[in-house]
Amino acid sequence: MGRIIAIANQKGGVGKTTTAVNLAACLAVAEKPTLLIDMDPQANATSGCGVQAVEAEQGNVYHALLGHKTAASIVRPTEIGHLYLIPSHINLTGAEVEMVSMIAREQKLEGILEEIASGYEYIVVDCPPSLGLLTVNALTAADSVLIPIQCEYYALEGLGKLLNTIRLIQRHLNPKLQIAGVLLTMYDGRLNLSRQVAAEVKSYFGSKVFRTAITRNVRLAEAPSFGQPIVLYDILSPGAQNYMSLAGEVIGHG
Repeated sequence: MGRIIAIANQKGGVGKTTTAVNLAACLAVAEKPTLLIDMDPQANATSGCGVQAVEAEQGNVYHALLGHKTAASIVRPTEIGHLYLIPSHINLTGAEVEMVSMIAREQKLEGILEEIASGYEYIVVDCPPSLGLLTVNALTAADSVLIPIQCEYYALEGLGKLLNTIRLIQRHLNPKLQIAGVLLTMYDGRLNLSRQVAAEVKSYFGSKVFRTAITRNVRLAEAPSFGQPIVLYDILSPGAQNYMSLAGEVIGHG
């Protein structure tokens, strides 16, 4: 059964999707069969892997959550060998409302993954920037949660809410859920602010902070507009090296 890692933080703009796409791609480059699941209605992880909305419309995570299609039928290959994608689509926006009356609505993703998880070593889930039902589904299905935190003002704001949600899910829905680690993103060692935030995060989370920090990088910011993970767009860029290093840490944590 594959290790299921949810990438979650209800704050937008912290590098969640960038991390989901590039961590999954780097795990795949390390020849680990990896499935990336886009649970965000904005579908940025989907387009970041080169899949357009028109293609995703035919079969996406919305159809699986509502039982219209099997999970196996919506998995798509990507340009990277060993990397597969379950795409998202804007129609996922209505899923939370449609799922409200369902029995065991928090466990829909878990049920989907039971059918297919054995085919992958890693399953990476990109969560939407909220603590709604889609994120709860991801955390209920996951073995661990990776929390990206950007090295900017108010970095730790709202984290208490996320940690409280994680505790509630551990207590009521998924006792095996762990914090895989906290990832510093948009780090710039030249800036006092970046160093201060890094120190604050380390004093709060201790050994849970990944040794790898994701530095600010133009190539990393450009890659999604070309529909490519950074290892395809520019493997020699600092961003690619950062995510390869993070993938190494994730694999090393077993």
